[in-house]
Amino acid sequence: MTVLAASRLPLPLWRRGKVREVYAVDAERLLLVASDRVSAFDVVMAEPVPGKGAVLTQLSAFWFQKLEPLGPHHLLSADVDDIVRELPQLASHRDELVGRAMLVRRTQPVAFECVVRGYLAGSAWQEYRKTGTLAGEALPPGLTESARFPAPIFSPATKAESGHDENVTETMLRTALGAAQAEALRERSLALFTAGGAHAERQGIIIADTKFEFGIGASGELVLIDEVLTPDSSRFWPADRYAPGKSQPSFDKQPLRDYLADLRAEGRWNGDAPPPPLPEEVVAATSARYREAYRLITGSPLDRSS
Repeated sequence: MTVLAASRLPLPLWRRGKVREVYAVDAERLLLVASDRVSAFDVVMAEPVPGKGAVLTQLSAFWFQKLEPLGPHHLLSADVDDIVRELPQLASHRDELVGRAMLVRRTQPVAFECVVRGYLAGSAWQEYRKTGTLAGEALPPGLTESARFPAPIFSPATKAESGHDENVTETMLRTALGAAQAEALRERSLALFTAGGAHAERQGIIIADTKFEFGIGASGELVLIDEVLTPDSSRFWPADRYAPGKSQPSFDKQPLRDYLADLRAEGRWNGDAPPPPLPEEVVAATSARYREAYRLITGSPLDRSS
C-alpha cells in the first residue's frame, strides 16, 4: 500500500485539512482523500503513518454501511475501481488512491460537531475535575476519570478551523439551529453511538466518546458526513484493560502523543511547529494501533479490504 503524505489530483482542490484533501467533482459530488499525515497537539508531523489514511477511510465506509438503517449518509463509493470508472482522469493516480478515497455527495454542513460521551475522559474530565461540570452544566458529584456514565451524554461543540473545538450547551445549539434540528441531531447522534458502541464492545473495543458531523441534503434531510467512529474521531479503549479511576490505553496515536509528551517534559520541544523528527519505532507503533483497531472492529485485516 502506497504511503501518502499529500495527494495532488487533476481536480479542483476544495479544501485541505490536517489529514484530508477534499476535491470538487461536480455540483453534486466531492472526492475525499485521506492522507497518512498525523497531527498531535495541533501540529502536523513531518512523517506520515503508513496505513492511517486507509484505516480512516475503510473504517468509515464500514460504519456508513452498517449504520445506514439509522439514516442517510453521504458515501457513494469507497472502492477505487468504482471511483476511477466514474472519474477516468484519475486512472494514473489509482495506486495512491487505493483504500483512502471516498466519493461522496455534497451537503450543506451543520456548523457544529455532535459529540457523544459514554465515559468521562479527555476535555470532559479536565473540566469536571475543575468545576464538576461539562460545558458549564453540572454532572453528578464523585465521578472518577474514565467512569462510565449511566447513559451516553450528547455534548455538542463548535467546529474550530485551528486549535481546539469548544464544548457548548444544548441550549446554545437550539438557539443557533432551532429546536427541531437540534433535537434531530441529538437523537441521531445518540442512536449512532449506541449502535456503533454495542458492535465495537462485542469486538473488544470500548468507544469512550466520538464526534459525528452532519450535513443537510438537497431535500432537507439530515445526512451523516465526514468520517465515522474512527480512531481519529473517537476514543477507542481495549475492553479487556478497562479500569476506571485513571487514563486508559487507546487504539490511536497514543505512542506518538506519549513520545511528544516526554519531549515536552524534558524541554526538548516547546509544542509548536516545526515538529521534532519521529523515530521509526514511534511511527511503526502508531501505525500498528490504527491497523489493530480496524481489524478488531471489522473482523478483517486492513490490507485484505483495501
